[in-house]
Amino acid sequence: MDTNDAIETGTLACASGGSLYYARPPGAGPFPCLVIIHERYGLVQHTKDIADRFARNGYVGIAPDLFFRHPDIAAVNRGDGRCDVSDPQSVEDLESALDAVKDGIRGADLERLAVMGVCQSGRYPLVLAAHRPIGAALVFYGAASDREWKTHKLFPVPLEDLMARIDCPVLGVFGEGDHVVPIDGVRKFRNILEDHKKSYRIHIFRGVPHGWLNDTMPGRYRPDASERAWQLAFDFLKERLGSDEHHRTVSWEFLSKSAPDYEFNKNERLE
Repeated sequence: MDTNDAIETGTLACASGGSLYYARPPGAGPFPCLVIIHERYGLVQHTKDIADRFARNGYVGIAPDLFFRHPDIAAVNRGDGRCDVSDPQSVEDLESALDAVKDGIRGADLERLAVMGVCQSGRYPLVLAAHRPIGAALVFYGAASDREWKTHKLFPVPLEDLMARIDCPVLGVFGEGDHVVPIDGVRKFRNILEDHKKSYRIHIFRGVPHGWLNDTMPGRYRPDASERAWQLAFDFLKERLGSDEHHRTVSWEFLSKSAPDYEFNKNERLE
């Protein structure tokens, strides 16, 4: 176990064969838990840094490795390879990670559990929430691209059907300049939540590209939007995690800022 700015960090083995990185605040707890599901690059330092930041703000940050079965994980980490995980496999691996947390992390309160997905993993908080109760789902620039609405061997159940089953509030954070997720996709995402009377808070930041939270990628990183998104997340979790308000009141909050001549096809991939 290591120390990092007074937080505790370490790794745990999971029965699935994978592992997870964790960061916890100092003290006995109990502490609410935040599962961070890594983006397409796997469990790299950026994801661990996110777990650390949650820990410095009073949460047990849990970052499971969902790509451990890939034969060349170094290529995935570099962005030279891709690893696809099916919805059922993601549930199995996330449940295995949560089982490891139960006995392996002192003070982790899994009754106050939120799950965050980023980019490729943006759908997985919703997939897990359709399978088991969680306190909140955080979706960062994922789960609303064209590919998410299709069914195939990786996505055997339509995403809309999964979203209909969830019983937790959803935070969605997106960027106008995203070359993967169009604003029309975010509006579809919003409309499905409304159709099924699910509470949400959705924010589309003006001009920011895909991957803007990742401070290890200077071409994409947008510090102002990132800090505002962090504050959105902390405020949302403070209000929603551990509360049953969404059972009494359905809350819809949508804020989008985009250019009058916005055209998704003009958005470019940035490094």
